[in-house]
Amino acid sequence: MDVLEAIILGVIQGLTEFLPVSSSGHLELAKAILGDTSVPEESLTFTVVLHFATALSTLVIFRKEVAEILKGLFQFKWNDELKFSLKIIISMIPAVVVGLLFEEQLESFFGGKILLVGVMLLVTALLLLLADKAKNTNKEVSFWNSVIIGVSQAIAMLPGISRSGATISTSVLLGIDRTRAAKFSFLMVVPLIFGKIGKDVLSGDLNFQSSEMVPISAGFIAAFLAGILACKWMIALVKKSKLSYFSIYCAVVGVIAIGYALFN
Repeated sequence: MDVLEAIILGVIQGLTEFLPVSSSGHLELAKAILGDTSVPEESLTFTVVLHFATALSTLVIFRKEVAEILKGLFQFKWNDELKFSLKIIISMIPAVVVGLLFEEQLESFFGGKILLVGVMLLVTALLLLLADKAKNTNKEVSFWNSVIIGVSQAIAMLPGISRSGATISTSVLLGIDRTRAAKFSFLMVVPLIFGKIGKDVLSGDLNFQSSEMVPISAGFIAAFLAGILACKWMIALVKKSKLSYFSIYCAVVGVIAIGYALFN
């Protein structure tokens, strides 16, 4: 992988991590188009690094909210900060369970499964369309809501299902305020990303080769900067009910991906 390819993939990751169009699906499509020949271990390492970059961009954008979450955890008082912290933790449980129990099966869905990506992009398109038409979205996230949103996040581990699209759409369909839905969606994934990175580092699954450090670094920086821009943009778009545009985009890309897989 050269530096330019790494930067392209980094920008794609940074944008699509927050925009509801599936970052994992777009990375798989981009790798196929660019002819990425990385072995699975190297590809996994690069993907994890890009996710780490977007997690950091989330911390930058929501640094006040993150501070409140940490404050709530260590105050040991039944206040709004502690409740929100517990909701974030509860929302993580489904993805943690699925990730630990079905890690090998999930990894098998990556690495050129373009047909699967295309079909899942169509599912994402449907979710976004339904959410865009939702009315009476003025509620706060409840504990039960956090469980349901967490299940959506676990399902979104499949390439082509947008994590932000699935969790924000689920939240909006549950009647949650759109701005709260976006913030909750972006914050709930941060601990999971850091936990995944920690697990991979301790297990030795990440394979950093000296020859790949320059492109990996370039991809990291590109993903971080693109992530900051996309995160701010997405919050504004969700608030204005513009999800239908992304629904159309996902449907078009999904159809193209299916055609590519069937005829290439």
